[in-house]
Amino acid sequence: MVPLSAVLIAHNEEKTIGDALGSVAFCDEIVLVDSGSSDRTREIGEQAGARVIVNAPWPGFVAQRDLAVRAARHDWVLALDADERVSAALRSEIEALRARGCEAAGYRIPRVAFYLGRSIRGTDWYPDWQMRLFDRTRAAWQGGLVHESVAVRGPVARLRGELEHHPYADISDHLRKIDSYTTLWARQAHAAGRTSNVVQVSAGAAWAFFRNYVLKRGFLLGSAGLLISVLNTHYTFAKLAKLRELGLAPPAPR
Repeated sequence: MVPLSAVLIAHNEEKTIGDALGSVAFCDEIVLVDSGSSDRTREIGEQAGARVIVNAPWPGFVAQRDLAVRAARHDWVLALDADERVSAALRSEIEALRARGCEAAGYRIPRVAFYLGRSIRGTDWYPDWQMRLFDRTRAAWQGGLVHESVAVRGPVARLRGELEHHPYADISDHLRKIDSYTTLWARQAHAAGRTSNVVQVSAGAAWAFFRNYVLKRGFLLGSAGLLISVLNTHYTFAKLAKLRELGLAPPAPR
């Protein structure tokens, strides 16, 4: 069997971390990097047999994920978030892969969100391909303030088993995260020299709704598909509007 380390990052995730850790119990070790939780996250991790590392204050997603990967004892790594779960089908597929040897440098995994009491296989949310199983000697986390990802040097393959995602506790939590992530996105885009105007804000939002609800078949998901399409549209509107706002701000005095 190819030895495998599960690596997770967390901060105040006592409500979700236990299920995430339980889903990777088949791995040879579990590394949990905590950024200074004030709840029982670290205690739950230790009870689950994880090697808990505290790295605070928060250094950013890329740096924290990279630390977790480097702390692993094995080169093959399965990276998870606290709100994700390895499904039974994905576990079986990974175990079979470990038994015969991992031929690719990394494996993309389809991620399915569970929201409003059901799985969401439609809109921009599915299939949400994630590079989460990889050889760390040929891979590295990359990205800015948001939307970090793993870049792999070598062949990449896809798995069929799904990674289960529980991204939001409720709609209020969803809206709070939209506000946070769109602010980070706008700052990152502004720093890179991007701009936005009223036409781009309006057109971007209109296209987002059409893409989510029609092209990506949100309409087949009933009321959940409509709500997600509207919220995904709100995400696009907010990030472009915030980028425009940053572009209108007077330059800082020298």
